[in-house]
This record gives sequence, structure tokens and C-alpha cells, in this order.
Amino acid sequence: MIKSNLLICLIRTLQSIGRRTIDRLWRLGAGARLFLLTIIYSGESFRRFHLTIREIYSTGVMSLLIVVVSAFFVGMVLALQGYYTLQKYGSSEAIGVLVALSLLRELGPVVTALLFAGRAGTAITAEIGLMKATEQLSAMEMMAVSPIARVVAPRFWAGVISMPLLALLFSMVGILGGYIVAVPLIGVDEGAFWSQMQANVDIREDIINGVIKSIVFGVACTMIALFEGFDAPPTAEGVSRATTRTVVTSSLAVLGLDFVLTSFMLAV
Repeated sequence: MIKSNLLICLIRTLQSIGRRTIDRLWRLGAGARLFLLTIIYSGESFRRFHLTIREIYSTGVMSLLIVVVSAFFVGMVLALQGYYTLQKYGSSEAIGVLVALSLLRELGPVVTALLFAGRAGTAITAEIGLMKATEQLSAMEMMAVSPIARVVAPRFWAGVISMPLLALLFSMVGILGGYIVAVPLIGVDEGAFWSQMQANVDIREDIINGVIKSIVFGVACTMIALFEGFDAPPTAEGVSRATTRTVVTSSLAVLGLDFVLTSFMLAV
């Protein structure tokens, strides 16, 4: 009897693992299919570029406040922590380099992507989930209007365009916050702050690589948000769970991609 119960538990466990694995593989394939369809229908959406401009306003411009405020405080904290660390080694004049490289290489693209996922990504998922629940997407198909070209592609390109711009803005505002703490408050020499930053920041290795990261993060975060919206059950509970999955999945994707991209860039 005990062996029979153990066997039943083992079978149920294996069945559960199998179902979860198949579900994850199906979602991965469905996401890849949605991405390919988005690329295919992008030409049609570009002919109505005003839709993309409108989505850039919704995803990018409406995210400015949280990005700017967060960047300012991140830069201030970086300068404060970096100064007291560098001071121990007599290198406090290099605080400008520390702030700039930290923001341009890592914190700018990564933190911007996490903020984007939390603000714009959830909005995209909720909007598409609501359109699905109210059968607006089905109505488009009945009128021979492709939801991919009309709804998905403009939002996708808006996210891809907005992300690097927001990341660069994050880095610039963060450097400004670091300057305010380092020079007026702590007393670091202003000339040393800017001159060492200019001498050590490389356009290709630091700025361009940061932009590449932010573009990749923009593709990942936007596609995850779009897929979760399309895959959400047409109920209030289903949409709320989809928005939660958007934040969690996007955050994990950003951190994982950051490691992969950083390893590749340092190797090159």
C-alpha cells in the first residue's frame, strides 16, 4: 500500500513537471512567433508612423518623471558611496570616472529597463489584455485589420526607440546628481571631476555599448509585455496576473541579458 502511494505521488510529480515544461516551451515558441509576426508587419505599421509616435509618447514621455528622479538620486548615492571608498586609497579625484562609467556601462541601461518594465511594460500588458477581454482585437480581425500591424508593431517600435533615449537621459541626469554631491557638497575639485571623466570615458566601449544594451533590453521588455497581454485570459484576474508576470519576467530577462551582453562586450 505504501509503495503504491509513493508510486502515485511520483507519477503525479513527473506529470506536473512535464506539464510545466511543455507550457514553458509553448510560451517560448508563441513569443518567438509573435516577434517574427511583429517584424513582418512592421512595414505596414511604418506607413502609419503616427501610431508609433503616439505610443512613444505613452511609453517614453510618460516615463520621464520616474526615470529622471530615479537617476538623480542614483547618481547622488553613487558619488557619496564612491567618494568614501576612493578616499581610503587617495583617489577621491576619480569620483567623476566612477560615476560616469557605472552609469553608462551598467546602471543606466539596467535600471532604466527595470523602471520601463514596471511603468510602461505593465501599461502595455494591461491595455492589450483589456482590448482582448472586450473583444476589440477580434473586432479588428473581422474588419480585416491586423491586430499585429495596428496594435503590436507600433508599441514594439515605440519601446525599442524609447529605451535607449531614456537610458542616455538616465546616465546624464545621474552624472549631474553625482556632480552636485561631489563638487558643491563634498568639495572635490571641479576641474578634476570633469577632466578625468572626459579622459577615461570611451565612446565605443562605454557609450555605444550602453546604447546597444538598452536597445536589447527594449526589445526584450516590450515583447514580453506584448506577449503577456495577448496571452492573458480575458478576465480581470487574468489581466492582473499577466501584468505581474510582465514585471517578473522582464526583470529576470534584463538581468540575464545584462550578464550575457557584458561577457560578450568584455571578450571583444
